Amino acid sequence: VQLQASGGGLVQAGGSLRLSCAASRRTSSLNMGWFRRAPGKEREFVAGITWSGGTIYYANSLKGRFTISRDNAKNVVYLQMNNLKPEDTAVYYCAADESYDGPAGAYHYWGQGTLVTVSS
Repeated sequence: VQLQASGGGLVQAGGSLRLSCAASRRTSSLNMGWFRRAPGKEREFVAGITWSGGTIYYANSLKGRFTISRDNAKNVVYLQMNNLKPEDTAVYYCAADESYDGPAGAYHYWGQGTLVTVSS
């Protein structure tokens, strides 16, 4: 499975962005996740969603500002990010797995990442 993340860019603090992750095959059998790596920091979990959309996980620090969703008809997963802060600046990666759906990085497939920069 190939994953293509897009939608990153430069935004002012308080603004919004929507990231997309397009998969090369049907996502209806894939659990999907978003991770990010800020400059000089370890990769961290952002959000995850099971193949059906029935279970959704968020990093506690991001609840209320970020929303993960999916459209299996389009084979795309989204990450809506609102009220962005400079500390949200990072490369955002999408990931997928046929069985794993948790916050650890145990996903089998990874995209190349899209850069989000939030200016103060």
